[in-house]
Amino acid sequence: MKIESSAFAEGDFIPARYSAYGENMSPPLHFRDVPFGTRSLALVLDDPDTSHGLFTHWIVFNLDPMTEGLKQGCRVSASREGNNDRKTIGYFGPRPPDGEHRYFFHLYALNKSLDLPNGISRARFDEAIRGYVIEEAKLMGRFATPAEVKA
Repeated sequence: MKIESSAFAEGDFIPARYSAYGENMSPPLHFRDVPFGTRSLALVLDDPDTSHGLFTHWIVFNLDPMTEGLKQGCRVSASREGNNDRKTIGYFGPRPPDGEHRYFFHLYALNKSLDLPNGISRARFDEAIRGYVIEEAKLMGRFATPAEVKA
C-alpha cells in the first residue's frame, strides 16, 4: 500500500500553504495498492518532534477502501474525524513553534469499520484499531518555522 502527495515528495518540505502559517488546508493525498480484504481506511497526521511528545494534527477514519485519496482542502463528509491535539475536529496543519519538524501521514488499511463517533481522542483511536490493521503506509514531510515568525 502507498500514500503519496502531488504537493511534496517523501522527505521533502511541505508547502507553506498546507501549514497553519498558510492556508491551513490539507494537501492532496493519493492512495494506491490497498490490500484485499480492507473494509475501511484510516488516516492520521502527527508530529513526533514536539518537546511534549507526539502531537496529532488530524484523524480520519471509515474512509471507503475504494477511494483513491483525498483532494486538497477536502472535508471528509462520508467518513468520521477525531480530535486533533488542539481539541478540534479536522485538519490542523504543521505549525512548529521553532525549528524543523517531521510530519507523518499514516494510512491504515483496516479489516473492519470503526464504530466510533466524531471527536474521539487519539488514544481511543489507537485502541480501536489495535488488532485490525492489515497494512500501514507512511508519507513523511518536513516543515520549519517561517523566518518571519522567528524574528
